[in-house]
Amino acid sequence: MISASARPYIDASVPVLREHGIAISTRFYARLFEAHPELKNIFNMGNQENGSQQQALAGALFAYAANIDNADALTPVISRIVQKHISLGIRAEHYPIVGHNLLAAISDVLGDAATPELIAAWAEAYGLLADALIGEEKKQYAAHQIEPGQQREMIVVRKQKESETITSFYLEAADGLPLPSFQPGQYISVATDVAVLNLKQLRQYSLSDAPDQTHWRISIKREDKGGQDHPAGLVSNQLHANLHVGDKLWVSPPCGDFVMDKNVSAPLILISAGVGITPMMSMLHGSLCQAPARPVNFLYATLNGDHHPLKAELLALQASQESPDQKNVLTTHFAYAVPSAEDHAINDFDQAGYLQLDQLDPALLPKNGDYYLCGPNPFMQAQRQALLARGIAPHQIRQEVFGPALLENLQ
Repeated sequence: MISASARPYIDASVPVLREHGIAISTRFYARLFEAHPELKNIFNMGNQENGSQQQALAGALFAYAANIDNADALTPVISRIVQKHISLGIRAEHYPIVGHNLLAAISDVLGDAATPELIAAWAEAYGLLADALIGEEKKQYAAHQIEPGQQREMIVVRKQKESETITSFYLEAADGLPLPSFQPGQYISVATDVAVLNLKQLRQYSLSDAPDQTHWRISIKREDKGGQDHPAGLVSNQLHANLHVGDKLWVSPPCGDFVMDKNVSAPLILISAGVGITPMMSMLHGSLCQAPARPVNFLYATLNGDHHPLKAELLALQASQESPDQKNVLTTHFAYAVPSAEDHAINDFDQAGYLQLDQLDPALLPKNGDYYLCGPNPFMQAQRQALLARGIAPHQIRQEVFGPALLENLQ
C-alpha cells in the first residue's frame, strides 16, 4: 500500500498524467532505447512506430495512479501483465532499468513541477508495482519450470492457408519430446529475426487447436498495410512468406489468463471477429472434449466467406455434434459485413452486415451463458455493451486483450 506521505503526490498526478502522459511515455521510450538498445528485442517495434505503445503506457500510468488503492481493479490486470511478461521473458533485472528511465522521463517533461517529493512518491509507487510483478512472475517461471527468456525449438510440420489473410502453422517439438498441455484460450510468443530492423521480435499468437495433442497450431493473420496509422505487419508478413514446412522457430511456453473456465456448466457463448476466432476454436475443441453435452453457441463476424478461416473445421464439428433428436450441442451464427455474390449464391451465412446482437434470437444469448469475446477492441466494446443491455451480468463476460488495450478497463 502506498504510504500516507506519498499518496497526495500520486493523487495530484492523475490530472497531470492525463495532460502530459503521451509526452512522458514518448520521452521514456527514447531514453530507454538509447541507453539499452538490446531491449528493442523485447518491445514490439511495430507498436512503437505507430505510436500505440506510447499511448498504452500513458494510459497505464494514468490508470495506475487513479487506481493505486483499488486492488479489485488492479489484481486482474497484474495477472494479465504477468502472463504477457512470462511469454516475453521479462527478468527481475529489467525493472530497475525501466524505473530509472521512467522517473527521468517524468522529470524531463514536467521540469520544475517534478519536485523531489513527487519523484520520490512515484519511485515508491513504481517499486510497489515492480515488486508485485516480480513476485508473481517468479512463481510463474517456477510453475513452467523454465528460466526467464527460455524458449523451446519447434519445427513446422504443416502449413495450411485458412482464408485470404490467415494461415495456420502446425508445430511439433524439434527434440521429439511431448509438448506441455495448455488451457484453451492461451497463446505462445514466437521469436522472429526481422532483417529490416536487425532485431529479434516477439509476437503473441493464440493456440487455435485442442490441447493435449502432439502438435500446437497457431493461425496467423497477415497484417496488410491499412494507411499511415496501420503499417503492414513485419512479422506476420515474414512468417506468411518465408516460414515453410521443415523450418524451425523458437517459442515461449503457453501463457495467458483468457481461458475457458472448465468448472462452469452453463452454456458456452463464443463471440469473435477476424483473427479473434483463433482462441475460440481452441475453447470450442476443449469444451467438446471435456464436456460434450455442454451447449456451445459460436458467433463469428468477418468480411465475407473468403475471409472466414477454419470454417470447414467448424462446420465439421457442428455436424459431428448432431444428436438423433436434432438438438445440436453446437450452434453457429455467421455475420458477413460485405457478403460476396458467391456467399449469397450458396447462402452459407446468417446475417449480412455487422454482427448486431440485438437482432439475434434470444436463444443464442442465454441469460445464464458463460460469455467470451475476442476480436478488434472496438468490436469487443460494442458486443460487451450489447450484452450488458440485454441483461447479461458483467462477471459473465470475459474478453481477450493484447498489447496497447491491456489497461483500458482501468481508465
